[in-house]
Amino acid sequence: MTKRISAIPLSAVDAVVFDTETTGLDVKTARIVQIGAVRLNEGEPEPGGELDMFVDPGVPVPPASTKIHGISDGDLAGAPGFPAMREHFDAFVGDRILIGHSIGFDLAVMRAESDRAGLEWEKPRALCTRMLAQVVQPNLPTYDLEALASWLGVELSARHSAIGDARSTARVFCALVPRLLERNVRTLAEAEAACGRLSAALEEQYKAGWHLPVRSEEAVLSEKAMARVDAYPYRHRVRDLMSSPPVVLGPKTTLGDALKSFVDSKISSVFVGDSDDLQRDKTGIVTERDVLRAVAQDGGEALEHDIADYMNMPLETVFADAYLYRAIGRMSRLGIRHLGVIEQDGRVVGAISARDLLRLRTTDAISLGDEIDRAPSAKALGVAFAKIPVIARGLRNEDIEGREVAGIISRELCAMTRRAAELAEAAMVREGRGKAPAPYAVLVLGSGGRGESLLAADQDNAIVHADLSGGQEESAAWFAELGKRIADTLHEAGIPYCKGGIMASNAQWRDSVSGWKARVDDWIRRSKPEDLLNVDIFYDMRAVHGDAGLADEIWRYAHEHGASAIPFLKLLAQQAAGFQPPLGMFGGFKTDNGRVDLKKGGLFPLVANARVLSIRHGILHRSTPDRLNGVRELDIGGGNDLERAVDAHAVLLDAMLDQQIDDIERGLPPTNAVEVAALSGPRQERLKRALNKLSNLDEMVRGLLFARS
Repeated sequence: MTKRISAIPLSAVDAVVFDTETTGLDVKTARIVQIGAVRLNEGEPEPGGELDMFVDPGVPVPPASTKIHGISDGDLAGAPGFPAMREHFDAFVGDRILIGHSIGFDLAVMRAESDRAGLEWEKPRALCTRMLAQVVQPNLPTYDLEALASWLGVELSARHSAIGDARSTARVFCALVPRLLERNVRTLAEAEAACGRLSAALEEQYKAGWHLPVRSEEAVLSEKAMARVDAYPYRHRVRDLMSSPPVVLGPKTTLGDALKSFVDSKISSVFVGDSDDLQRDKTGIVTERDVLRAVAQDGGEALEHDIADYMNMPLETVFADAYLYRAIGRMSRLGIRHLGVIEQDGRVVGAISARDLLRLRTTDAISLGDEIDRAPSAKALGVAFAKIPVIARGLRNEDIEGREVAGIISRELCAMTRRAAELAEAAMVREGRGKAPAPYAVLVLGSGGRGESLLAADQDNAIVHADLSGGQEESAAWFAELGKRIADTLHEAGIPYCKGGIMASNAQWRDSVSGWKARVDDWIRRSKPEDLLNVDIFYDMRAVHGDAGLADEIWRYAHEHGASAIPFLKLLAQQAAGFQPPLGMFGGFKTDNGRVDLKKGGLFPLVANARVLSIRHGILHRSTPDRLNGVRELDIGGGNDLERAVDAHAVLLDAMLDQQIDDIERGLPPTNAVEVAALSGPRQERLKRALNKLSNLDEMVRGLLFARS
């Protein structure tokens, strides 16, 4: 099913482009005489991935049709009939989407042929290049294949040959994809929705009896209702199940002594290294299976050998704070049963084994995290990231809180940024630009750093590097290029450029440790709110790649110096001041085109004020609930208001996430505006209560900003 995920970028779609030649143009009576098909892998034609077949129609080919495609009765002698062709075609397609030029005709003929043969027919997901071209350029005089090939500058293969037209259509589709992106049509579902708005073209096809290449509302609702995932690995962290502290043996320990440790401690693996310096890159692992292999290979003598002779190194690991699905996916991909567990600084703190995870299912969805970590390109990142809305939908169907799902989305957003940085740095080394001129860290800011990203997130990232001693201009150019490549990779993978420019590709979001500290000092001296635009999300930063210590240093510096800077804190609070919930005099929602913007009308002021209070009171947390609960634990007042704010935060995220999931399935760009009429009565009331709880937000913040325990 991953190949047909609604959020898959068109540039990375797996599809089959096909065309048919027939005995006529009436879909009720036409018979197929030839079919040609070309596979696309991640948006590109697969070398050798073609199907080209003549088909015996069971009736004479009319001379008028032969004049068009050149296929006569003699050419079809001995060709398979439709049922045999259909079997080949279905196997060739698999679970890919179908693409064709005027594909509604081909699909209608396929369905009629299937009905005649008594074969089951299921409506496929399909895209029509004629309609996609209309989306891109509504004013072309004609949309036949020759005209589109000429307009797009692509080569035409032999016309009116099924395989030739399939090849040409594949080239046309690939050329349309970047033009569709310019029109904000990026994903499969968005392309389907854009075609669905071409009412005149659809009416014409309907009258001709063609299959309409758009997805019905019923299909969207059916897929949504069927979405289910095993929630456990998305709710629990590796830390919850790992064996800790790690059992460590020196490299000179004999295999026999290691085996005794297995038995005495009832464990299935040991680490090999220095227990006082158990860093990932200096540590190996020996498992019970390694012992069995050693004895099978060397007999009883193996038990006298050093354990280092049989250890596995480098150590495969997973972060302690990662969700369990990441450990499952990594074990599945690597075909191993044990992983080391590390903290952000690379220190090994435990082990997790397949035995610990026996109760969990391994599915395509669960392997998401590992797909991102190992993606070789921006396209591959896009394919992996497209699974997130599907997983989010499945988790919400299992009644998992939106806040928990946001944590998963945020982790994968951070993983995407980390992998984009790794790919960028590797490419720069290959191109002779060298390695990083100084230690550095890539940071994710804003909702991603807080662990509260939803499905409408764009990029918010930055770079901090160690202070430079010499060659500063060249070093600055290296980091500028790195930032640009990170931004471009993420954009291609489906995480759009930040409209506000908060990206490491911009100089104001790259600096040394000293430079960032100087910026913090400058922010604190400012006297106008407009001077502090986008400064607040700096306090949400999370290091996702490189030296996390650099990030921690400037994050703590910003908190320590901001806590006592009262004018600075007042300016930050002023950005969210004057909040009024989007409710009318009689308690109804204030909507715009039937929707209410819950970010502007609730989430932003709540998040911003929680951040200000956490800076003021030294609450070194990132998530909004943790910040609010941290203030409440100080017992400085407002306990009930803070608790209500935490509850309201959960309600807002639930509503926004559910709306974004629905929008993505329907091919609409996800936003923060919720269609309130689509909510059930109880959910509308719950949302109103949550917004009302925030009505005294300004008063609460003013009281707590200067309160002391």
